[in-house]
Amino acid sequence: MGVAALDFKSNIGLATSIGHAPVSGLVDPENGSILSIAEALTNLIWAPLSDNIKGISLSANWMWPCKNKGEDARLYKAVEAASKFAIELGINIPTGKDSLSMTQKYDGDVVYAPGTVIISASAEVSNIRQIVSPVVNNIAGSEILYIDFSGSDLELGGSSFAQTQNQLGKSTPTVKDSAYFIKAFNTIQHLIKNELILAGHDISAGGMITTLLEMCFAKTNIGLAVDLSGINENDTIKLLFSENPGILIQVSGDNKAKEVLMNAGVNYIKIGSTTATGNIELKDNSQSFKLNISNLRDVWYKTSYLLDKQQTKPELAESRFKNYKNQIISYQFPKGFTGSLNQYAIDINRKKRTGIKAAIIREKGVNGDREMAYSMHLAGFDVKDVHMTDLIAGRETLEDINFIVFVGGFSNSDVLGSAKGWAGAFLYNQKANDALKKFYAREDTLSLGVCNGCQLMVELDLLNPDHDVKPKMEHNASGKFESIFLNVEIPENNSVMLKSLAGSRLGIWVAHGEGKFNFPKVESDYNVVLKYSYSAYPGNPNGSDYDIAGIVSDNGRHLAMMPHLERTIFPWNCAEYPKDRRKDDITPWIEAFVNARKWVENKLS
Repeated sequence: MGVAALDFKSNIGLATSIGHAPVSGLVDPENGSILSIAEALTNLIWAPLSDNIKGISLSANWMWPCKNKGEDARLYKAVEAASKFAIELGINIPTGKDSLSMTQKYDGDVVYAPGTVIISASAEVSNIRQIVSPVVNNIAGSEILYIDFSGSDLELGGSSFAQTQNQLGKSTPTVKDSAYFIKAFNTIQHLIKNELILAGHDISAGGMITTLLEMCFAKTNIGLAVDLSGINENDTIKLLFSENPGILIQVSGDNKAKEVLMNAGVNYIKIGSTTATGNIELKDNSQSFKLNISNLRDVWYKTSYLLDKQQTKPELAESRFKNYKNQIISYQFPKGFTGSLNQYAIDINRKKRTGIKAAIIREKGVNGDREMAYSMHLAGFDVKDVHMTDLIAGRETLEDINFIVFVGGFSNSDVLGSAKGWAGAFLYNQKANDALKKFYAREDTLSLGVCNGCQLMVELDLLNPDHDVKPKMEHNASGKFESIFLNVEIPENNSVMLKSLAGSRLGIWVAHGEGKFNFPKVESDYNVVLKYSYSAYPGNPNGSDYDIAGIVSDNGRHLAMMPHLERTIFPWNCAEYPKDRRKDDITPWIEAFVNARKWVENKLS
């Protein structure tokens, strides 16, 4: 499931998910359609939807090798089953697409794609801050509950397990009772909106055992004690590997969630609790198993590693495989940080001008300007948009601006290299060049360059103009674009924007292809304000010298950094944020912009 906030102010969002069951569809086209819809819905269920299940809309993408023996009839059955199931659920399918020539010929042979429907589900989210994570928490007394949505016997047909045996199987799961599916779905929605679910994960590809493991993979020193004896199934293989639609939820031991389920008539079975053993200790009647999570995490990740070896340098792919589970993201918040907007006297509904003027500087192909402008506005700046054509034509001179930001993106599509064309627009257009020089000659100005903007500032030598040789921004050591959420640390520094954050360790997004700082001088010759927390790849995602992620001019006024602080302003922007601080209004990164606004205010007073 993916969720996007609809705006910067509210908690309303849009959730989307995908479901498909091509192998089950080979066995039974009707059940393949039903399972595709069910998977999309049990993926989407973890966001609090404004209108529960009835607020969902589906898109159906039919992929089928038509005009081959029996396939048209199979497609008819599949479409009919999808239509019937959606109608019973009260969900519309207003749109879709079909690709009905899914065959490929090779030297007289014909390969048929498995007929399947790919279901995309979407719905409005009432509160993006109530989304349930699939990661279990080691909370004393908490319980893991199994809730079946299918109402059918556990079957292995079309399962991942069957594929490992080079089999399709004869019988697949399905959903027997659509009315019960609706009741179970909406009851889980009630639990989510009342914050009674600690973690949750659907059961689909790989079955229950895969779900249990995946709920543990994102943490270290976590384990589960699981007893499946309460489930009415004597076949342990079916228990572990059948892909009947259902979910696992972690709830507290106070019985509040179980009472809601019971009163709604939704069946549940307690199957386990969390431990700190690092193992899943699994029991099924007389049988018992111990599965080491750390070892199986590597098995789970190995496919990604093998793909990574084809995309990047093998030694770096190996480094990622070695380090992905060791480079833990952790936070050290600045002293006194409360997470409240009130701490910074921020009025999120401000409409009046403050008189503190700032500008976004854009070139063709950049992005992130909206997030950046809002971050600056939130901190108290009056922000205006300045395109390079405005500077080149002389419509804008920056004379009344105290703070400029060069935003991220791919100026001029990186045709000449990152920010090379953008820099040329300043260097070879007299009016733009004059405006830039006059801005940097003033004593009451600040500037920030992020990502593409950082590359620009380095290329224009705006940070260390007195050095005899300037640093360069080079292609990432991996040779590919890197997008990752990681840790950075802020050392003691004199930066106007980051000085108050010294000593912090925070999470932040990076997204770049040429982010490697190549410094011709020793580290002490640069005013370093930001460093990656880990030296090894991918913690240092680009191979930058000295693990540097950002530098500032000697006077502390002009900052260039590769990570995107403007994309990490709110807790829900973060891929990882401390669970006990998820009620924060704002992340510490807003302080950088507030510091800039206060500095300008002092200069103007």
